[in-house]
Amino acid sequence: MRICVPKETHVGERRVSLLPASADKLIKLGAEITVEAGLGSSIKISDQEYQDVGVQIEPERTKLLSSADICVRLRKPSAEDVQILKPGCVHVSYLDPFNEKDLVKTLADAKVSAVSLEMIPRTTLAQKMDVLSSQANLAGYVAVILAAERLDKIFPMMMTPAGTISPSRVFIIGVGVAGLQAIATAKRLGARVEAFDTRPVVEEQVKSLGAKFVKIDLGEMGQTKDGYAKALTDEQMAKQQEGMAKHCALADIVITTAQLFGRKAPLIIKEDMVKQMKPGSIIVDLAAESGGNVAGTKVDEEVDVNGVRIIGLGNLPGHVAKNASEMYSANVTSFLTHFWDKDQKKFNLNREDEIIQGCLVTHEGEIVNEKLLSVYQSN
Repeated sequence: MRICVPKETHVGERRVSLLPASADKLIKLGAEITVEAGLGSSIKISDQEYQDVGVQIEPERTKLLSSADICVRLRKPSAEDVQILKPGCVHVSYLDPFNEKDLVKTLADAKVSAVSLEMIPRTTLAQKMDVLSSQANLAGYVAVILAAERLDKIFPMMMTPAGTISPSRVFIIGVGVAGLQAIATAKRLGARVEAFDTRPVVEEQVKSLGAKFVKIDLGEMGQTKDGYAKALTDEQMAKQQEGMAKHCALADIVITTAQLFGRKAPLIIKEDMVKQMKPGSIIVDLAAESGGNVAGTKVDEEVDVNGVRIIGLGNLPGHVAKNASEMYSANVTSFLTHFWDKDQKKFNLNREDEIIQGCLVTHEGEIVNEKLLSVYQSN
């Protein structure tokens, strides 16, 4: 079974979807792997390093894609690339299927079995395959480092002969994987950290990292079965914003991480809240690419609003592309090896498996994911 890996074509994307160490594991299981020439060049991995573990190098992208039994990439494919894939090919990548209805239809029409890695169920068994968590972890780290570099203050308290420097104050909104890593990173740098989340269940996690959990009474709240925060009502959102305003005003850095899978990110920090913040303060909006949590956020830009800098840079994991590639490659390899038939030396697309049922979007010319179909039909 041939696994083919094309180079990423998205502008500015430096992450690599399969590294030599992961390719080596798959080859030892009986896979035949071919990658596009220069696949690892963005993170200084040569073609020779792939060849050393038995990977074949193909300079012609069309020839590469047309020969794939399994196609692995990071970003969603173009319609042109999909047309090159042969019927029955298993395509594994991010897909953003709730917002890419036309692409999903193109994959179905091409009779490609498309796996959307974002839709892998958040179960204990599937943890090693969870690309959202691995990349969000790095995004949380990068957000703090970016803010620290741009802030005109140091993070830790410092006692010197010239006087005592107070620690910077960091307020983190959303305590998922990215938020927890942001808390941990800011604390390691010596900041005074506060955090808020609509899910009271995360309070213990926040405190275990040495941060203060901000409590705002929103009434009945909770999380979905997949661990995501439930969407707020308009009344709850108003209460949240009122409660958060004073914490934002005191903060030197605010990091927002609130995202709703498959939907536009909620607007959490409105213009009046930004205006109440101190000049020189920094906001990092991790949801910039999905609509933004902050009024004034511009994707892939840093803007100044009354002296407050709003950072809306996309693809924060790509800022640490080497580690992001290592984690993504390990996630994908865990997915492939979990369903690998060692006797027949091939990938087994087991339609009865809970993980496959959750992440398989198209198969044999049809859209087969029930959750996706229900959203398409409601729209």
